[in-house]
Amino acid sequence: MKFAWMKFADAGGTPAIRMVGRTGSVHPVHNPKVQGTRLTFDDGPSPGAWQLIVKDRKLTGQSPDGQLIGAPAPSLKYDASHPAPRAWSSPAPLFNGRDLAGWTPDNPAANHWVAENGELQNTEAGANIRTTRKFGDFKLHIEYNCPPGGNSGVYLRGRYEVQVEYEPAGKNDSFHSMGSIYGFIPPSSVVSPRPGQWEGYDVTLVGRNVTVIRDGVLIIDNAEIPGITGGALDSSEGQPGPVYLQGDHTGGLKYRNITISVPQP
Repeated sequence: MKFAWMKFADAGGTPAIRMVGRTGSVHPVHNPKVQGTRLTFDDGPSPGAWQLIVKDRKLTGQSPDGQLIGAPAPSLKYDASHPAPRAWSSPAPLFNGRDLAGWTPDNPAANHWVAENGELQNTEAGANIRTTRKFGDFKLHIEYNCPPGGNSGVYLRGRYEVQVEYEPAGKNDSFHSMGSIYGFIPPSSVVSPRPGQWEGYDVTLVGRNVTVIRDGVLIIDNAEIPGITGGALDSSEGQPGPVYLQGDHTGGLKYRNITISVPQP
């Protein structure tokens, strides 16, 4: 496993561990056991496959995919000596509406993203696509058109997915529904579904705190994202990252009017 996220807590004297793997959603692991500095647990069909040692605030050991090294995630909090942004630049376009300049697919051989009619369209499932620029804190505006049965996502810094989906009713709970931070933060307000029509997100990401407005409705209000979501590009949360659009689930997704504002001195 190239990277993952894990949270360890003590639930009344019993270790409680939640994790995110390379793909999928956050989930509890099975049979966690702690013996001194040694931690073992199951995550799948191989009992005790995760065998870790905690030392000097780092994890080392073995996963089903081989050896691993883990370090504490950065807090990304601001303080008096390092205040949060107070002013923002004017919105600048990330997509010119004419071609894929400023964007790159993760798998060129399977790329089905095209620029057409002022839209960034994914004609069929294949590659994901990301901006060549990377960002720290930002305000993002993006409009999307998701067909019935569609599933995509907008990854913030390439690590935190804002879900875009109109899959069959009942398939996804609120933690995996339209507008959620996938697996971690459900939308607090319900917005009527409009598959096949244009909608929009306005997203503010400062540190690891996120605010999401969907079509003028506040659905996530300055909530802290615990860690990376499944499908993240990496787990280097303290570093800038791209805006990243998921295209490997279903085709038919369209995006347009993608702009970004960044902090000003």
